[in-house]
Amino acid sequence: MNTATMADVIDVDTSETPTARPPVAQQQSALSTNHGTGISLTTPADLLRLAIQTNADLDRLEKLMELQQRWEANEARKAFVAAMTEFKRTCPPIFKRKAVGYNTKDGDFVGYRHAELSDVTDVLGPAMGAHGLTYDWDIRQSPGKIEVDCIVTHVMGHSKKVSMEGPPDNSGKKNVLQQGGSTITYLQRYTLLAASGMSTKGEDDDGQGGAEGDSGQSSHTEQQGNSNRAAASSQATEKVTYDQEKFDKNKDDWKTVVATGRKTPEKMIAFIETKGASLTESQKKEIRSWAQDNGNQGA
Repeated sequence: MNTATMADVIDVDTSETPTARPPVAQQQSALSTNHGTGISLTTPADLLRLAIQTNADLDRLEKLMELQQRWEANEARKAFVAAMTEFKRTCPPIFKRKAVGYNTKDGDFVGYRHAELSDVTDVLGPAMGAHGLTYDWDIRQSPGKIEVDCIVTHVMGHSKKVSMEGPPDNSGKKNVLQQGGSTITYLQRYTLLAASGMSTKGEDDDGQGGAEGDSGQSSHTEQQGNSNRAAASSQATEKVTYDQEKFDKNKDDWKTVVATGRKTPEKMIAFIETKGASLTESQKKEIRSWAQDNGNQGA
């Protein structure tokens, strides 16, 4: 009778072990678990890789790929929110450095300050880039309308878009190209501020560029804000009227601003009344006549 020796048994076990290992063992290895917490570390990518190794059918692979895409999109969204949160916490302030106006004979400054597009991008570009965020614009033009989209994107792919539109800025003596460029710059500035959730330091009341008159919702909001501030100022000063002598001294300079289209009569009235005194009806009538004299009446 034949008997197996110990050497025979060892040789058989050693040679058969690699081919006899079942696929289940590989699956258990791939679907690993963090034993310290009991939380599975399996991702859709793990399942997709395992399905490929086990020669899964095409329908199953497509479903796993869709699951992986949804999982990646959700992870990208969470990373975007986290990056925006940290960016807003650490972003430096954006100051209004551009002054538009003139000094009167009394030494008062008549005009406004606002942040130019470069003031905004100089601050937001590095601050956003430090957290994996970037921005870009898409611009579309049609007769009488310019549309600007600002897209803020995270390195993981999630993005946010803000859109605004307005007509070409025909104030002053701009040519056709300058009119379009002024509106585009204006819309780029405000869409970037909106998409990033930031604002300039203090109140920005320039209200010119692409939002002059009734050109868009942004302009309407600014004009309404100016009117509200002027009304509040008048109430606070108990309807103190503007000194006529001071009015006569400054009106030549104000008339130039209105006549050149830099401010409409109503904006000039609102601006003067922010000084703490209300203009009389005759003073307002005179300011409105400056635009009528030049065929440039506007609200």
